[in-house]
This record gives sequence, C-alpha cells and structure tokens, in this order.
Amino acid sequence: MAFFVRFSLLLLLLSSSATACDRCVHQSKASFFSKASALSSGACGYSELALSLSAGNLAAAVPSIFRDGAACGACFQIRCKDPKLCTKSGTRVVLTDLNKDNKTDFVLSTRAFQSLALKGKAQHLLNLGILDIEYKRVPCEYKNKNLAVRVEESSRKPNYLAIKFLYQGGQTDIVAVDVAKVGSSNWSFLSRNHGAVWDTSRVPEGALQLRLVVTAGFDGKWIWAQKEVLPADWKNGVIYDSGVQITDIAQEGCATCDDGSWP
Repeated sequence: MAFFVRFSLLLLLLSSSATACDRCVHQSKASFFSKASALSSGACGYSELALSLSAGNLAAAVPSIFRDGAACGACFQIRCKDPKLCTKSGTRVVLTDLNKDNKTDFVLSTRAFQSLALKGKAQHLLNLGILDIEYKRVPCEYKNKNLAVRVEESSRKPNYLAIKFLYQGGQTDIVAVDVAKVGSSNWSFLSRNHGAVWDTSRVPEGALQLRLVVTAGFDGKWIWAQKEVLPADWKNGVIYDSGVQITDIAQEGCATCDDGSWP
C-alpha cells in the first residue's frame, strides 16, 4: 500500500511538472535586492553556496514558480523589454529563494539586475527599480561538475540525515530521493524538508548509495549513483560527489511554444 501511495504521488508530481510549460516565454516584472546575501540565505537553503551556482546571478520567484522548492536550482533566462536600456539576450539566473512580494514575479540580485543593461545603462536600471521583463526556463550547465550532495548541520547520526543537492544540471525537477546501504536493495525514501533540502529519520547503517527520480522527457527518469555517495563516516557540512551528471530536459505536455529564437 505504501509503495502504491508513493507511486501515485510521483505520477502527480511528474504530471504537474510536465504541464508547466516553463520553457515558454512569459511576460512579467522584476525588481532587485541590494545584497546578494539576501538571496543566498533564502528559502532553498543554499546559504553561501548559492554564490557558486551562477557567479552571483541569483533570483527569488513567486510561489507559482517556486513550487514549494521544486524549482530550487532551476535556471531562467531573463531580459528586460526596453531595447534602449537592455540587451537582447538578457542574463541567466539560478533560483535560490521564494519571493513573497506579489508586485513582481522575480527579485534578482543586483549583479543579475545590472547585467540586463546595455553598456553604461546599469545605473539607470537600478534607479527604475522595477522592470518589465520576459523570461523562460533554460537548462543549467555546470561544466566539469557532477551533482553534489551536502550533508546538513542538522543531521544527527544514526537517526537523522538531511542533505541538499548542488549543481543540478539540465532542465529537470528532483521529485523523489531514496537512500540505501551500498549493496542493499532495501531503500528508504527521503522527503523534501524545504527548498533543496531532503531528509529522513530512517538512516541505513554503513556507506550509502542514492537514487533519484527527475522529470525527463514527457515522464520521469531514475538517476542512479553507481557508487558510494556518502561514506560510513559521513560528516555534517561536507560536500560529497555523486559521480553523476544530470543533463536531461523535461518536455511539457502542452502546445509547443519555444521556437528557439531567444536566446
């Protein structure tokens, strides 16, 4: 029964992601935070590591985009609509926080906001404060970086494990995470605690392996880490290499809207 319930939930999550049409170009508005630290300490839980995800080009998004943390780490291409002030290509940002202000869909770091501007126009954009924008989701690219797993400080051996994922490439959402002792088929599932953080109170003993379900194609895909990810003596605050790269792109089950004209 438990397996059936979880499988049904997975189908629901995959279905909701597949119909999001987030590769379409959307019209909206964006503002900015004066300090990138406000976004790096945000709802996704990346803390200072957020600054390593996109050279400080960070964003917070409204709940409909944030989706209870499923969009944490997602990449978006954003450009402002005034050709006298802004470049045609815009800039790429990584989602790291929840925007609770309904005045704009996105709040950008100052660095990202300024990078929308034509040469010499950055201060003009800052003076405006809010811009009319276009945006769409795009694949994340982390060259020479595998998906990484960080053990959170709240973890407590042997009864509680909390982890977060870094450098999630492609254009996917992580919708399920399982953990097992290396060599075992007795998997325990993790739940999304908040943002990019997943946890479980059923922690297997010994070295640990992971498997994930991500949105890919028009359905989902299992991603297996074919090696020990967390050693038996895993430690809080340490980042471990999963040995896998995610490059998949989820396909929406709606009308085609991305003609490849931008960028």
